[in-house]
Amino acid sequence: MGKLLQVRNLRTVFYTENGPIRAVDDVSLSVDQGKTLGIVGESGCGKSVTALSLMRLIPDPPGRIESGSIIFRGKEILSLSEKEMQRIRGNEIAMIFQEPMTSLNPVFTIGYQILEAIRLHQNCSRKEAEKIAQRMLEEVGIGDARGRLREYPHQISGGMRQRVMIAMALSCKPDLIIADEPTTALDVTIQAQILELLRSLQVRYRMSIILISHNLGVIAGLAHHVLVMYAGQVVEESSTERLFTKPLHPYTQGLIASIPNPMSWKTGRYLSGIPGSVPTLTALPQGCRFQDRCGDVIEVCRNRAPDLVEVGEDHRVRCWKYKS
Repeated sequence: MGKLLQVRNLRTVFYTENGPIRAVDDVSLSVDQGKTLGIVGESGCGKSVTALSLMRLIPDPPGRIESGSIIFRGKEILSLSEKEMQRIRGNEIAMIFQEPMTSLNPVFTIGYQILEAIRLHQNCSRKEAEKIAQRMLEEVGIGDARGRLREYPHQISGGMRQRVMIAMALSCKPDLIIADEPTTALDVTIQAQILELLRSLQVRYRMSIILISHNLGVIAGLAHHVLVMYAGQVVEESSTERLFTKPLHPYTQGLIASIPNPMSWKTGRYLSGIPGSVPTLTALPQGCRFQDRCGDVIEVCRNRAPDLVEVGEDHRVRCWKYKS
């Protein structure tokens, strides 16, 4: 299976009164056909801005995609006109946002909003669009789909609203779904149901997924490959199995060490956190961006920024400990 999406050296900057904010700084990634790429990191690391950049939804001003390349199905996204981009959004690339109540319009019915997406991209009548919408609601496990089409977002639960968002994203059979924190506001049981739903739909439609989350458990359960982001940069990238069994970057190690372990009382390995917080993007340190929170910092870390280097097959890390 070939590469569906290839991103190279993407840089997105927001211009503010306090100076430029490099929210996405030299990020490269790729997504294989039918596979899931996980992007993980704390809030403020650039995950969501990366997703919005891929969809070309960065508000200008104050934001701007300064440089880089986004190749989707052999087509350079950044060179397309806005009209051409509108044909891709929702049709070939769809996005599921983390809080459906802010994404769904409260004054329109669920059916109206799904039908709007279908009729925008597919040449079909209203009756045909209604059939597609009803079928998609059934596909995502919503009972009485015909009745739900006449309901408003506030009349259904949070988990049900997230299923509606997934149905809307899938209604035009896109090749790529970008899911930005799709389970954040849901309880654990509903989270598991949504993840299983995404997994089964991926197999059925052979679609690719970019899954963005701060929850490593969610990433481990669905992703085939993982990018770890910190302060706008990729600090580690590898297969999911390798990342969880042999994390190399101190930040990745800290994230994994912070996962609750139900057997900690037996092993003596208790929950640990990462001290400090993500640096302000308008005042980044001169060297490594993780230096003030790292327990392995050395002199070169404070003076020079490390590159992202290969440390094995399909494994890259941005750390001076592994500089070749």
